[in-house]
Parts: sequence; C-alpha cells; structure tokens
Amino acid sequence: MSLFISTAHASAAAPAPAGGGMEMLIMLGVFGLVFYFLIYRPQAKRVKEHKDLMGALGKGDEVLTQGGLVGKITKVADDKDFVVIALNDQTEVTVQKSAVSAVLPKGTMKSL
Repeated sequence: MSLFISTAHASAAAPAPAGGGMEMLIMLGVFGLVFYFLIYRPQAKRVKEHKDLMGALGKGDEVLTQGGLVGKITKVADDKDFVVIALNDQTEVTVQKSAVSAVLPKGTMKSL
C-alpha cells in the first residue's frame, strides 16, 4: 500500500506556547470596543433621535413618511400613536407615528 500513499512520520512534539490566555482576553476586549463604537452606539443614537422626533410631532407640522408621502399633520392621537396627515385639501391618511421619517421646514409643501 505504500506505493500509492506515502508513509507519515511523526515529528517531534513542539512545546505549546505559554501565556496565550492573556493575549486572547485583550483581543476579545478590543473586538468588544470596536463592536460598541462602530455598531451599537451609532444605532442607539439614531433610535434616540427618532424617538425624540416622534415626541415632538404636533398639529401643523409638515412631514415626510417612510413611504415617500409629504403632508401636513392635522390630528395627533397621543394614546394610540397615530397621526392624520393631509396630503392635499381632499385627501387625508392615517399613519403610525413611527412611519414619519422627517419633519420638513414650513412651506415645503407649497414649493413642491
């Protein structure tokens, strides 16, 4: 059988490197910091800003929804987390507050 398969010879056992545990803990800490500063912290900041935006919505604000609709808020229901948005003089839609992506400056609807 040795014609097709070469014989494996065991090499002398090298001693295991000592002190590898501390380096592993430092690397784990570095990865934790990178995860926190590059992923978690910016996302938490965006969530906080959006939550503040939802709390500041009021009647008469011109808003942009996530679906791309631009309108003026005509009614805010605080207990149900819904707002009624007038798209024009005849059309009104009811959307959740979380669907509002931005509050636009006054007069934006007239300039469109």
